[in-house]
Amino acid sequence: MTAMISVEGLERSFGDHDVLRGVDLRVDRGSIHALLGSNGAGKTTLVRILATLLPADGGSATVAGHDVAAAADDVRRSISLTGQYAAVDEVLTGRENLVLVARLRRLPDPRGLAAALLARFSLTDAGDRAVSTYSGGMRRRLDIAMSLVGDPPVIFLDEPTTGLDPQARIEVWDAVRELAARGTTVLLTTQYLEEAEQLADRIAVLHRGRIIAEGTLGELKALMPPTEVRMVEHQPSLEEVFLALVGTPTPDTEEKDS
Repeated sequence: MTAMISVEGLERSFGDHDVLRGVDLRVDRGSIHALLGSNGAGKTTLVRILATLLPADGGSATVAGHDVAAAADDVRRSISLTGQYAAVDEVLTGRENLVLVARLRRLPDPRGLAAALLARFSLTDAGDRAVSTYSGGMRRRLDIAMSLVGDPPVIFLDEPTTGLDPQARIEVWDAVRELAARGTTVLLTTQYLEEAEQLADRIAVLHRGRIIAEGTLGELKALMPPTEVRMVEHQPSLEEVFLALVGTPTPDTEEKDS
């Protein structure tokens, strides 16, 4: 497959603190690639370099075939970045947020684009409501929709479900799966193991500035000793109990918590 993101020997330090120490990474076209690591592992630093927001100290990287250092403008035209917190205007409606982004990008038919994205992310019924009334999951879905104005081939999602409840997290997962189904290449950073299991085609584990393991979920599990079969009583997790009590999320029906 064609690599949409290619990283070789990437390095970055802040003072005497080495954050990235020779990172190698390849992300194939149309795939969801999870970058898994604890806080401080260097995930956000790597994304910022790939998004041309931060220079590297060493190594090289290309995104959509463009060198992030030598062709930064071409990279920016090929990507979208969604950070850890939804970058939406709460005073505007969902539709107005999307129209604003489309106009800023000087795209034709902003209202038509907004309508299509609202439908794509199950936000049509909420499209003319102020974003201040949206739930966390709806805001995040709108944020992702805004990042897709102009159909960038690569999207960076930097810990997109941080601070969301279990229902909202499932909504975001569904939105990310829909992105990949349409051919968008997704690099997802997360510290949630279940998130990587649910979404990723491939997983890279970043630890202390280096990729220490990379592969499919099955390949990573094969690194562990053979499984031992035991008869145990399964106890539901708190998340399973929560979802059983409140039900699965219904698009457009959630209101902001008071």
